[in-house]
Amino acid sequence: MNRVHLKTYGCQMNERDSEAVAALLRARGYRMVDDEADCDVLLLNTCSVRDLAEQKALSQAGRSLAAKRRNPRFILGVLGCMAQNRGAALLDALPDIDLIVGTQKFHQVPDYLDNLRAARAAGVVTPTNIVDIAEEPGSQNAIRDHVLADRPVSAFVSIQQGCNMDCSFCIVPKTRGDERSRPMDEIVRECEELADRGVVEVTLLGQIVTSYGRRDYAHAGGISPFVQLLERIDAIPGLKRIRFTAPHPRGFKRDLIEAYGRLGKLCEHVHLPLQSGSDRILRAMNRPYTRDRYRQIVADLRAVRPDIYFSTDVIVGFPGETEDDFAQTRELFVECNYDMAYVFKYSIRSGTPAATLPDQVPDAVKEERNQVLLRLLEENSNRRNALLLGGVQEVLVEGPDKKGRMFMGRTRGNRVVHFAASERLIGQLVPVRITRASTAVLYGELELAEVSNEK
Repeated sequence: MNRVHLKTYGCQMNERDSEAVAALLRARGYRMVDDEADCDVLLLNTCSVRDLAEQKALSQAGRSLAAKRRNPRFILGVLGCMAQNRGAALLDALPDIDLIVGTQKFHQVPDYLDNLRAARAAGVVTPTNIVDIAEEPGSQNAIRDHVLADRPVSAFVSIQQGCNMDCSFCIVPKTRGDERSRPMDEIVRECEELADRGVVEVTLLGQIVTSYGRRDYAHAGGISPFVQLLERIDAIPGLKRIRFTAPHPRGFKRDLIEAYGRLGKLCEHVHLPLQSGSDRILRAMNRPYTRDRYRQIVADLRAVRPDIYFSTDVIVGFPGETEDDFAQTRELFVECNYDMAYVFKYSIRSGTPAATLPDQVPDAVKEERNQVLLRLLEENSNRRNALLLGGVQEVLVEGPDKKGRMFMGRTRGNRVVHFAASERLIGQLVPVRITRASTAVLYGELELAEVSNEK
């Protein structure tokens, strides 16, 4: 009765948290299974950024309760942001949930499962569910263990958790707590160990990753702690690429912008959340930058790296957003020429300042504005991808694609490429000539004979 299926909702931070939990469970003797139908323990690592994400997890939990009726020893647990946000109130809707664990208690999951399984094996009827959403100092340091593939290529590395920004639409400060950074030496050691295990690309993760260490380390020669960390990771032998997410525009000072021109392993892709192109809406969102400042950051990055790629987050239909406000967002969206964007219709999150603002935008208007930006994004992506046709891109081979017919990898600009290759190239950087492009995917052929389809 030790087979665990762990289903993850939401962002890359959640994926990293789930991986760390899985590593801890494996070390404790649990067996991770890919198929929910094969498990004795189902853990849902949840997201609360949007109401839809919570509803999906709640629906999954409701459906999974049927397994408990068939098997009284079956254990259902809810982890992560929704657990932190709702806590014991989840039991009002789903009283048969066995385990509710918040974002600062992931490392306690193996102990809690051991206790629940021991009670069931002994035939003890547990009188209460386990609910733990308390804060725990130092919990950010517990997200350090990895479950790697036989031939690992890339890995997420958590460097910072929590957020002090208090954007009026965002529930993350409630679900993730205050800003907390891991020690720099520990992060570098983790990256060195990953490189020793064959990982060639790391993605640094944090709620506001560019705020890393600002209360723990001094600026040195005008270099922020985050850029100091990038410098140290850039020097690790074996690692070939560095990415990070999610930053805040406020973090893009001159030292970080210049890092794109001098750190060879730092990939020329930036996820730079816009949220709105209207200064009035940005103020209402409590976002401490203006459209002009955002525009300048994009221009400065392109001056340092003309071939840089941008992705972003945009919220449409924020309370009080007028047609003029949206027109400003649309204008800046076109000007920045994004390669990828996550466009969200504003969703009321209980407990956030924006939830009680007047002038809530009708759903039909949100949908219309959402579709306008998605159409612009498609045009941008098609245009940008077309520029790559006939050219050669450096691609990190990640493995077979989902259909198993070709292999796939990513360019330094984070574009997905599919091409014919052999398994021996997994983890290698190879030149691929781009021959075809869709909105989201590139297709190509290996350029050099020595990295062709030889087995």
